[in-house]
Amino acid sequence: QVTLVESGGGLIQTGDSLTISCAASGVNFSWYMFSWYAMGWFRQAPGKEREFVAAISRSGTVKYYTASVKGRFTISRDNAKNTLYLQMSSLKPEDTAVYYCAADKIYPSGSFTDERAMETSSYDYWGQGTQVTVSS
Repeated sequence: QVTLVESGGGLIQTGDSLTISCAASGVNFSWYMFSWYAMGWFRQAPGKEREFVAAISRSGTVKYYTASVKGRFTISRDNAKNTLYLQMSSLKPEDTAVYYCAADKIYPSGSFTDERAMETSSYDYWGQGTQVTVSS
């Protein structure tokens, strides 16, 4: 069982930057287990479905982004700290949403593809979300 806890959300102005984090833990969750999981960020705005934002491979070498955030958002991970990050810049009001992190157990035999990364059903664990509000 993996517990994911997001943090760092808040109310910010258009054009500002913000970094949100996701810490992984759990009963019998050893430090090396975080690297078993590909990780993703999703978001859900009021009245809309949850949508893919970005995903990162187990080692951090492969990253996928939805088109609307490419060049503005950067996903990264620190496997030594069991933590996932999303650096967001040039924020727009349409980025306002609850942001969720999610974990997909790729190890030992899964393949990290863009199709898999973008599907909510690929992920085994979800955080509770952190609200990001961008005012105009």
